[in-house]
Amino acid sequence: MQAPVNKTIPKIIENEVLKALSFYPELQETPIDFVFKRNIKRSVMQAQPKIGTMFGAKRGYNINISALFRLTTSAIPIHQIPPDIMVGWIGHELGHVMDYENRNVVSMMRFGIGYLFSSKYIKQAERVADTYAVNHGLGSYIVKTKHFILNHASLSEKYKNKIARLYLSPDEIMEQVQKLEAAQQDAARQNAARQEAAKLKS
Repeated sequence: MQAPVNKTIPKIIENEVLKALSFYPELQETPIDFVFKRNIKRSVMQAQPKIGTMFGAKRGYNINISALFRLTTSAIPIHQIPPDIMVGWIGHELGHVMDYENRNVVSMMRFGIGYLFSSKYIKQAERVADTYAVNHGLGSYIVKTKHFILNHASLSEKYKNKIARLYLSPDEIMEQVQKLEAAQQDAARQNAARQEAAKLKS
């Protein structure tokens, strides 16, 4: 799989990024740069619109990725995280991009202010991103990522508590996955019934 021309992807995580992008065909034409950063305050990854494109016809985005995965007493290069975990993490950030794509400039400004000053707003925004990821078929990856974080012996309790407080839990994600699968099965049954009815009429 080759990186699209409107995406900048570090070679070392290209497979994981392209896998996550494959679940979001709507973002095929959206310019996104995946950028390693030495330090991202209180986060491992962060999706942001490019300020210079906010008022243009085609908005672009950066997905900032901490170069190091920081543990309580050490750190490892982020690309050493298991591939499925990376796909889930990136898939969540692409959920944010989907959310941003459905906002106008005024709504994006309100989003930025709310995210800076309100934990309630952060909780809502993070759950929206998780929901976008689940609805695009990334449910199993998101669950693996949550379990990886919440059960990691060497991650700080402060970070784990933040994830547990602000994001959908693995159980909530599985519930969403089950509802989505049930809706898809129902739609498939209805489509089959329509096709059968059409055959009988002909």
